Amino acid sequence: MQVWLESGNTQRGVDLVMGQDLLVDGDAIYINGKQVGRRVDVCNSEGQSRARSIAGSVEWILLDLAEWKMIPIENIIAACDGGPTKVAARINSAEQVLGAAFALQIGVDAILIPEEIIETALIAKSQRAEETKVEEKTETKDFQLSQLKVIEVREGGVGDRVCVDLTCLLDEGEGMLVGSKSSSMTLVHGETIESEFVPTRPFRVNAGSVNSYILMADGTTKYLSELEMGDEVQIVSSNNHVRNGIVGRVKIEKRPFILFRWVDEYHNEAGTLLQQAETVRLITSKLEIVSITNLKKGTVILGWAGGSGRHIGAEISAEVRER
Repeated sequence: MQVWLESGNTQRGVDLVMGQDLLVDGDAIYINGKQVGRRVDVCNSEGQSRARSIAGSVEWILLDLAEWKMIPIENIIAACDGGPTKVAARINSAEQVLGAAFALQIGVDAILIPEEIIETALIAKSQRAEETKVEEKTETKDFQLSQLKVIEVREGGVGDRVCVDLTCLLDEGEGMLVGSKSSSMTLVHGETIESEFVPTRPFRVNAGSVNSYILMADGTTKYLSELEMGDEVQIVSSNNHVRNGIVGRVKIEKRPFILFRWVDEYHNEAGTLLQQAETVRLITSKLEIVSITNLKKGTVILGWAGGSGRHIGAEISAEVRER
């Protein structure tokens, strides 16, 4: 997203300045002396229709609003999305900046602002650039899951359980890697499957006890108790794809647990504690979904194995033993 100044001096982060490389003459827009588009007053339905009618035929449409409204901006962004025409919006206050920058999750291509709100505008520009990086990072990539053979299942007492709520939706077959050892974790399925008892929560993974590790987006681990809103975790699917997800909320409550242990393909023993609830599910090596309440000794489930020791979440070469 570009930042255009109504007046003032060129400075870092500002793309165009009115009267220098940007000119609005009547309804014509000029950049570096070349006419590139039209200014359109979209404060009413006639203006919106006029803006839509020129979408695709000009490089830029500058939206002018006598009074701030989000809907006209959203309508013109939608009309221009995927086409050659870029949308700029004239912004008068700091409160309007984020609305324009992220309208329809797409945002305008430029904001024309007075100098007094330049700081807010540059922050929004930086956030837009960061969001683009996040989208690039969230593209799925290969991830090799392991097979874990369950060797013990028993009641695990009562403790503090963590639900991880994401800002994105999970698909069936997706979940998060958790475990009481950082070197061997199980794939806990998201709450995406219908149940006669409770509605689905397709943004949630009921991840287990507060002491468990969870695999983060950057390959480090955190304890579930350490997760905070805004953290990035790895979302792993049963078909060996991984993407990143943003934590929107962490919910901790007292709940009964089931403790289970497994042995992984490297002959390491590990385990974890998950809430004793039918809606908490794992994925078997046959890609079947199994509830933790139906888990049996001898079942082979999907997970991850082979990690080394950790210090404050980061892998280290020193020997670390966990029980």
